Amino acid sequence: MKYALISDIHANLPALEAVLASIAARSDVDATYHLGDLVGYAPWPNEVVSRIQAANIVGIAGNYDSTVGLDYKHCGCKYEDPHQAELAHLSFEWTKAHVSADTKRSLATLPFRLDVRPRGGHLSGPSVILLHGAPTLNTLYWTEDRPDSFCLQMAGIAGAKEGDVICFGHTHLPWHRAVGGIHFVNTGSVGRPKDGDWRAGYVLLDVGTGGSSVEFVRVEYDVERAMKAIRESELPDEFADYLGGGGKLAPAASENDGEAG
Repeated sequence: MKYALISDIHANLPALEAVLASIAARSDVDATYHLGDLVGYAPWPNEVVSRIQAANIVGIAGNYDSTVGLDYKHCGCKYEDPHQAELAHLSFEWTKAHVSADTKRSLATLPFRLDVRPRGGHLSGPSVILLHGAPTLNTLYWTEDRPDSFCLQMAGIAGAKEGDVICFGHTHLPWHRAVGGIHFVNTGSVGRPKDGDWRAGYVLLDVGTGGSSVEFVRVEYDVERAMKAIRESELPDEFADYLGGGGKLAPAASENDGEAG
């Protein structure tokens, strides 16, 4: 089975449209799933949620989704300086003020985790475990520099076994490695990449009888449209600059989310 995995769209409708078109152009994708953070930082939260629903894409709650949907006091993010914190607060309050009642309800009801069994539940075989941050919290920042021991600790908490695949987003930085026969895949970001590449990113995960393989895909989109819409909204202009530089120019309100506890 081959899955397309998309994450961290962050209300960037042009990026989402380009990614969905890329996926639709392929004939080998069996299903598409989203790994959360549908909203925040860009001016199309309702449109993105509606587009995901119209495409019948099942997924989970990112920290931005659950905090907006449940009207929490902040997005659960941790920032490096007061200016980033201020920008983050503006984004969060703008998003809460502009999501419709239907969007808010949809975000609030997204599950924390989703398990996919490519071979069906009637046979033993690998599981694909879909998370946003980690199996403990959707705010935990699982970066590539985490040691193998941390990955195995998270796998144990998730109940993963050899042959399983744990997929997550949240950091906006794609990476993949296998430890102890378990694959760990960060899908990167559709709508707000942070690796210096402005193009929208997603993952193709192939889970076959011979094992699992991962392909990172980047897609050009109308980033100027997204930047213009941000500047014409009440969102901070820094968010537009951030998109244009792939997270490397004038970084503002990056989601360096902390680890509770």
